[in-house]
Amino acid sequence: MTHEGRVVLITGANGGLGSAVTRAFLDAGARVFGVSRGISNEDFARPMFRAIAAEIKTFDQASEVAGRVAAEAGRIDSLVHLVGGFAGGQTVEATDDSVLDRMLDLNLRAAFHLLRAVLPQMRAQGAGSIVAIGSRTAVEPQPMLAAYSASKAALVSLIRTVALEGKADGISANVVLPGTMDTPANRVSSPGADSSRWVRPEQVASLLLHLTSPGASQVSGAVIPIYGGDL
Repeated sequence: MTHEGRVVLITGANGGLGSAVTRAFLDAGARVFGVSRGISNEDFARPMFRAIAAEIKTFDQASEVAGRVAAEAGRIDSLVHLVGGFAGGQTVEATDDSVLDRMLDLNLRAAFHLLRAVLPQMRAQGAGSIVAIGSRTAVEPQPMLAAYSASKAALVSLIRTVALEGKADGISANVVLPGTMDTPANRVSSPGADSSRWVRPEQVASLLLHLTSPGASQVSGAVIPIYGGDL
């Protein structure tokens, strides 16, 4: 298995996308530490899974999570950052500060805190892979999604900066940009949509597996679209 024995930290590990990603890494032989506000070991009853029920709103919270993983496993081979949030439906002038702050907190600051917490460990061990989930709108903005699109665009810039700063230490960093994903939440919110055109979480999980594998160690700074049937 491509990730046999590798230590992987997955945020948002039991969400609509996270559940598929966590299962894929466990099936590939990884030792997975799954982070979410509401998660337990019973969510993935595997001996190689450990739940960490936590928030990552601050650097101190992120540092505590990374410290727990490093203390128990001795290393962090990969960070798979899936946490994010969505808000839309308003023009720029109708979007208030609270919406912008929430999008920046969920889609940018959480990643920033985690990167600050994880990167010292990866530098010390001389290797590591990081992959984050962005959005198609990060590079193809749409009307009525200003705060969401801007926060995801900032995430892309952050991850590409980490790729540049980490290359001398064997650290890769990439960001994946899915279109609409076929998750239970999206089916509820868009009951009349053609979900057959949406991106399957299992396809995203396969891509993340590759990007964090030794065979993709030279892939870094990439911004990778996965749009399903909506090219």
